Amino acid sequence: MKKGLNWLSSLGAAAALGAAALLPTQAAAQDQAQLNAAFDRILGTEARTPQSYEAVYETGFEKRIAMLADGDKGRIGVAAVDLATGEEISILGDQRFPMASTSKIAIAATFMEGVEQGRWSLSSEFPLLIPVRSAKYSSDRAPVRRGKYLPAEELIELMITRSSNPATDALLDVVGGPSAVNDWMRRNGIGEFQLTRDIATLVRDDGEYDPATFIDKRDSATPKAMVELLTGLYQGKFLSASSRRVILGAMERCVTGKRRIPALLPASANVAHKTGSLNNTSSDIGIIQSPDGRAIAVAIYVTGQGTRLNREARIAEIASALYDGYVNKPSRNYANAPFGNGG
Repeated sequence: MKKGLNWLSSLGAAAALGAAALLPTQAAAQDQAQLNAAFDRILGTEARTPQSYEAVYETGFEKRIAMLADGDKGRIGVAAVDLATGEEISILGDQRFPMASTSKIAIAATFMEGVEQGRWSLSSEFPLLIPVRSAKYSSDRAPVRRGKYLPAEELIELMITRSSNPATDALLDVVGGPSAVNDWMRRNGIGEFQLTRDIATLVRDDGEYDPATFIDKRDSATPKAMVELLTGLYQGKFLSASSRRVILGAMERCVTGKRRIPALLPASANVAHKTGSLNNTSSDIGIIQSPDGRAIAVAIYVTGQGTRLNREARIAEIASALYDGYVNKPSRNYANAPFGNGG
């Protein structure tokens, strides 16, 4: 009997200890329940999903351009704006890309400012600057020799319509070199642009970096900056109407880049553009006008993609999608908008 009493005593002690051990756990559970209730009162009881860091596109139009500008095979930068409505679209629009020969529009604009100031005229003659063979990186500036003297108006035509590098360097030398072009851009409110070398040096030293994976800020601009340049020319924000007609007219007569912006556009669309090509990079910038008078400023920079033909095909696809996306917006009359022909 004594042994049974001892057993009951031990069992009672164990139960008491167990109950004591449960007290803190129960208190903690009550505190947690109160905390959860407070959260629910403030934030609600609806299930909350984790934050997503994937790009979000507001329209199918934006999503379509983003898909075409996929950068898996090399960086692709796109900027465009409807010059009547101001509607913009941008994919890597703030990232620097090699300008290559698209910089020639800024060189032409800088030269035309000098014409307006009376420093020279379109009939002034200057010599072509023809590259002399030299080893890559052998000098800060590639050697050139003077060639035939041509009127400035002809040099501009050759520079833009046929992308002549000797004609470009002739005009670049006249205006005072890359720094003068950079100054013109800055004074007109365009910052993300940097011309560093003349064209002879740029071409000679091409290939130092792969633009598909590396951003070299020398001789580079953002797509948005180039669209700002095009917009200003078309809308008359800088230069006189006659100066703008010289540049935009030459862009309309451009014979390079037939597989780029114009390639997939309808025959009724009018294109004024300027191409650019360097190692593993192809580009095209310009103004596209629809038959109803709508104008779109476009800058497309494509790197990588395996071949030049692939890069050009991507430019054509993006340009076509931009045109379709803007032109198929609800219609309105653009013919009398105060932008046509740089007016």
